[in-house]
Amino acid sequence: MYAIVEIAGQQFKVQKDQKIFVHRLNQQEGEEMTFDTVMLKDNDGQITIGAPTIEGSSVKVKVLKHLKGDKVLVFKKKRRKGYQKMNGHRQYLSQVQVLEIL
Repeated sequence: MYAIVEIAGQQFKVQKDQKIFVHRLNQQEGEEMTFDTVMLKDNDGQITIGAPTIEGSSVKVKVLKHLKGDKVLVFKKKRRKGYQKMNGHRQYLSQVQVLEIL
């Protein structure tokens, strides 16, 4: 059984007991939360598609930890002009575990 759910503006394909990284959530570590924006649900071959979401369906997750992602380097250069600019950032992430698909 899997579902496609929208979490923090992005769509994820999730299954029970799966761990995924999402954009930073406002919950504390160890707290549970539910997401109601389930767009598709597959239950052993029975596919339910929402328009745009499935009424009464939700995904329950638990926030495991907050962390920062890998460093992304942004390098700009214009050839023969002596212009170089190096920039970088690390994305704030939350690791969540899917407890159940309701």
